Amino acid sequence: MSFANLSMAATCDATQLSPCLGAITSGSPPSPACCTRLKSQRSCLCQYLKNPNLSRFVNTPNARRVGSRCGVPYPRC
Repeated sequence: MSFANLSMAATCDATQLSPCLGAITSGSPPSPACCTRLKSQRSCLCQYLKNPNLSRFVNTPNARRVGSRCGVPYPRC
């Protein structure tokens, strides 16, 4: 089980969220691919929020809406 946790931590890659970019920037509904990727990157969201280059995308009303529609609650970091 600890190996799985290490594996999850090592796979934080914001580019994995590229299917969500359209929904985040335009407010359109997220695609199934977006939701799948968002769920797989859920443990990384706080890390993305702390990165000034990424937080401007992650910390927006549309990003919160995408998370809500995908069933991924906004992180409390």
